[in-house]
Amino acid sequence: MAGQLRGAARILGSWRSYCSKGQQEKVSADFVEALKAVVGEPNVSTAGVVLEQHGHDESMHGCSPPDAVVWPQNVEQVSRLAALCYNHRIPIIPFGTGTGLEGGVNAIKGGICFNLTHMDRILDLNVDDFSVTVEPGVTHKALNYYLRDTGLWFPVDPGADASLCGMAATGASGTNAVRYGTMLENVVNLEVVLADGQILHTAGRGRRFQKSSAGYNLTELFVGSEGTLGLITTATLRLHGIPEATIAAVCAFPSIQAAVDSTVQIIQSGLPVARIEFLDEVMVDACNKYSGLTNAVTPTLFLEFHGSQQALQEQVQRAEEIVQQNGSSHFAWSKDPEERSRLWTARHNAWYAALALRPGCKGYSTDVCVPISRLPEIMVQAKKDLKAFGLTGSLVGHVGDGNFHCILLVNSEDADEHHRATQFVKQLGRNALAMNGTCTGEHGIGLGKRQLLKEEIGPVGIEIMRQIKSVLDTKNLMNPGKVL
Repeated sequence: MAGQLRGAARILGSWRSYCSKGQQEKVSADFVEALKAVVGEPNVSTAGVVLEQHGHDESMHGCSPPDAVVWPQNVEQVSRLAALCYNHRIPIIPFGTGTGLEGGVNAIKGGICFNLTHMDRILDLNVDDFSVTVEPGVTHKALNYYLRDTGLWFPVDPGADASLCGMAATGASGTNAVRYGTMLENVVNLEVVLADGQILHTAGRGRRFQKSSAGYNLTELFVGSEGTLGLITTATLRLHGIPEATIAAVCAFPSIQAAVDSTVQIIQSGLPVARIEFLDEVMVDACNKYSGLTNAVTPTLFLEFHGSQQALQEQVQRAEEIVQQNGSSHFAWSKDPEERSRLWTARHNAWYAALALRPGCKGYSTDVCVPISRLPEIMVQAKKDLKAFGLTGSLVGHVGDGNFHCILLVNSEDADEHHRATQFVKQLGRNALAMNGTCTGEHGIGLGKRQLLKEEIGPVGIEIMRQIKSVLDTKNLMNPGKVL
């Protein structure tokens, strides 16, 4: 490592200065030149528009731009850049597609943004072992397009075309989680560059087993760490076979309670439903307008079943019986790929459909998850609280695993409205905790939920997290100010 850094060190020259423990040096022109020595001048930028672009995600949190953005081309460059930042106490902020919803890329203490999208290779596909290794620039859609002729797919689908390593960093899930699991269950191994430039393979270099009991589970430690422990530079993922047949269904209900009761009963009946998504009447109306649908403007479930032709017929019949018992007046299903694609595209565009309801406003998506038996109670209460706080919002969620979102539309220039939105989010999070749930099912903690995390896991849990962070990131340079 020392040899790799000599060229950059010569450029730094006499710039090196004493820095007391806990302080971070400001990025100078000389340091920017040192970055260029590692990745080349075209792959470093300090332009204002570029810094602003990398200083925020799609959340309600304001822009906090970094001091510079770098585009490394390989893991060796990531390692050398991290070592440079480590030696000079410069914060490191990972950046993928910028589709996060909790301010995870905001450079609240300045520093260097590592944009990893140029590392976009699919490195190692093992069809017989149902695994693939990807770099951080590979997105969910790009991987499945690459797999299109293999009979395999990667089902974890957060909606936005997020980078797969970014999805690992936030512990993402999405519409298929009820059957195929979240990123936590589908990441086999990670290559991680630590704060000081060391390269770690969490399950051992090149390993891609289906299960292991070999020591501490370092892979799961980094899944959901939100860039606060290291930079994920490759992820080995578990693939699944494409189902023989697929059927999608839409069913409308007279109330939220009836729709969520149906969800609980479908899960409890043991039906292997692949997706079960809820949209309240506000969101259905927004999706109709944005995506050209004609669904009834009432609380609605989108369902999808995967399996053999014979099994699907039985599943659909049983699901129809359940929803009819709960007052559903409409149950329409389709095998047509184009119709199913149209339906799920509309669901995936729900965020943008909601934003279109109130142009010029910022969106904020809550992310609580509760035991499925408590889901009707918390969703009905959330609807009441929206009215009580005088807020515009809609409910949508992956209700098959107890996770739902309230998408708030907030005028960020209205201080009172912003305050009411903040209070609503805190109350909803605490309602979930009171029901033995979590304040985040898939978006992560980021900037806004640090207090809720303390309440969720308690002082001992927080202290253990701090100790882990201090061991792996002694100078607190990895995405500082997030999670803890």
